[in-house]
Amino acid sequence: MESDDICMDVLSRLPTKTLLGLKCVCKRWHRIISDRSFIQDLLQRPEPLAGFFFQERYQWCAEDISTISYIPASMEGTQVQQTIFSFLPEDVVILGSCNGLVCCRSVFPSPDPSIFICNPSNKQWIRLQETTPDKESSYGLAFNPFQSTMDMSTNFKVVRVSQAQTDMDDSYFSFEIYSSQAGAWKKSKEICQCNHNLFKNKGIFAGGILHWLTDGDQVLSFNIENELSWLISAPFPTIHLTAIPEMCIGESRGRLHYIMISEDGLQVWALEDYYDSNWSLVHSTTLEVMEEENSQLLYNTRERVAQRISIDSIPWMDPLAFKDDLLLMRVSTKIILYCIGTRKMKELCNLSKLGRNSIFGPLVIPYSLSLAPLSQI
Repeated sequence: MESDDICMDVLSRLPTKTLLGLKCVCKRWHRIISDRSFIQDLLQRPEPLAGFFFQERYQWCAEDISTISYIPASMEGTQVQQTIFSFLPEDVVILGSCNGLVCCRSVFPSPDPSIFICNPSNKQWIRLQETTPDKESSYGLAFNPFQSTMDMSTNFKVVRVSQAQTDMDDSYFSFEIYSSQAGAWKKSKEICQCNHNLFKNKGIFAGGILHWLTDGDQVLSFNIENELSWLISAPFPTIHLTAIPEMCIGESRGRLHYIMISEDGLQVWALEDYYDSNWSLVHSTTLEVMEEENSQLLYNTRERVAQRISIDSIPWMDPLAFKDDLLLMRVSTKIILYCIGTRKMKELCNLSKLGRNSIFGPLVIPYSLSLAPLSQI
């Protein structure tokens, strides 16, 4: 009907966060916003960063911590939420997020551990079949809603990365892939020789490729289409630094970014060429300048960062996650959002809001809202 076309046109111009609220206004709006063709059109537009999932980890214990905090990415007021995943049938550990979908696994110990793909925006979820998750493997989620406007299903892939050793004590990574179209896992023939460990344990999807940061000045990359893997050299070798730097990787404008904080300051690089490991420096500022521009949050910054000369010491300034030119970092006991464009900082919350173990290598995942359905898979 014509009035539906007009209503659909108006609703399609609204942000996803607003649409989620409007679904409850009346049955007609709920029907339009839930329509698969309407959702498919919405999925073609880039969705801004909504916030970050933050989950504690014990430093010396094998058990998981079930509490997941959601920190909205807002330069205005921020209120931490801890019930976002209450719609799932059990407590979970977050493994990754991509364009609105979240990959997670059962909290250990568990009598029947599973891997879930869910959409917290519409509270839909599925359980992946034929696999048992483990704590040693790393995971990456690939969901590209911009790939095809003709396919009405929500297609995604999950990649599990496992590390093993050869008889010569050399290490390598192997890959398993779950495809939602096939509904099954398969073992890839690809292996990647690497004697370093994965660091911060999360896969970043950018340009059709999944990436994991290692602790050896390299990024592990895996192409989900041709199943080829390779190592990308970091833009700056950390051996040249006196104090131990802190790094993370993230995605912005479809490109992989590498973020480093050291006594030399904050540097952000964007990957230009995969095969030559060619990076371009897109942002650089000294710690002294950062302190001048954000004096209400930073003090004696360079001196405190330079004090970390042992890997066992806790860094004073730690980049946790990066997405769409927004850097989430911990500074002492504060969680701070730094905008690369404006060079301004905003304190989002204190670590006390996130749990007693929040300082020990937490899992931090960027998240964007999405209406992508999962129940039809």
